Amino acid sequence: MTKGRSRREIISTLGTFAVGALAFRPASLAIGRAPVSGEQSLRNLAASRGLLYGAATQRSILTDDPQFAAAFAQQCGVLIPENELKWDFLRPTPQSYDFASADWLCKFTQQHQMNFRGHTLVWNKGLPFWFDSYANPENARQLMLSHIGAVVGRYAGRTQSWDVLNEAIEPADKHPDGLRSSPWLDLLGPDYIDLAFHAAAEADPKALLVWNEIHMEFDWARANRQAWIQNLQKRIKRGIPIHAIGLQSHIWANVPSYGDDFLIFLQKVEDMGLKILITEMDVTDSDIPGDVTSRDKVVAGIYYDYLSAVLSHRSVVAVLTWGLSDRYTYLTKYKPRSDGGPVRPLPLNSNLNLKPAWYSIARAFSEAPAR
Repeated sequence: MTKGRSRREIISTLGTFAVGALAFRPASLAIGRAPVSGEQSLRNLAASRGLLYGAATQRSILTDDPQFAAAFAQQCGVLIPENELKWDFLRPTPQSYDFASADWLCKFTQQHQMNFRGHTLVWNKGLPFWFDSYANPENARQLMLSHIGAVVGRYAGRTQSWDVLNEAIEPADKHPDGLRSSPWLDLLGPDYIDLAFHAAAEADPKALLVWNEIHMEFDWARANRQAWIQNLQKRIKRGIPIHAIGLQSHIWANVPSYGDDFLIFLQKVEDMGLKILITEMDVTDSDIPGDVTSRDKVVAGIYYDYLSAVLSHRSVVAVLTWGLSDRYTYLTKYKPRSDGGPVRPLPLNSNLNLKPAWYSIARAFSEAPAR
């Protein structure tokens, strides 16, 4: 159990969810009255509690929009390349690499005293066009290991953490151990996970190595959480160098999530001695009704409730959002509102002004126990 507040006390602050978004009740949130100044940055507020705050972005956004780049450097202590370290971006051919954009982003972090985070080494998606016709059971092991060695090795000593493995759990696929169907599982079997972590550890012994997963926060994901715990336990027992888990935390405002079972799951992870990162957080407001003001209050309440719950665990060392401003969010394309209104999932609005969500994150940071 976490110190200071019982799990039941934490649950009582989480707000009440029903299938309909209008049933959401923010937990004692006074929007705009958080004990922080709007002139402060999330990176500094997080750092004051021993936490990291950062966001995902792209080279093209930072180069094309200097105003956004300045806001990003002010607010973020961590930069996650949204695409530039994925296979389909890095590997134009089986024999070549294109590091130009990733190198540019790494240099940007050095210029602005930020941490650089790697995303992602092994995933069932984001593979280059040539992969299916080229990869086979005879060359897949060397293909994966050489990629990890080259990419992780290039940024060794400059990378805070790596998502070594991304979205590998899916019990509905009916594989042993609850693993997701993927080219890597088909070509190498379940040991591909162990191979990947060992290769990353060899290439950069100082980086935090993370197993990153999606949708673990939702009430319906109990089987996913159980499968993940079992996979982690047996690999930790075998000495596989898994240092942390990553919870993507793409929260849907109208779907029940982060209840009692999820908090028990966090405690099990903590008891294994693993760190926890919130790696891709945003709050999808596409399916909730209301004007901008009312939707912003719901989104802000979710940020505060969720982060208050997870940050009560001192094993949580980073909060990272998938984007900083509504100006640049993939949800505009992939989850648009049926009423044509703008989606508003992130801490800053499209004009780069602080939203209620920013104040909620800041308040959660200010109230979190120090690491």
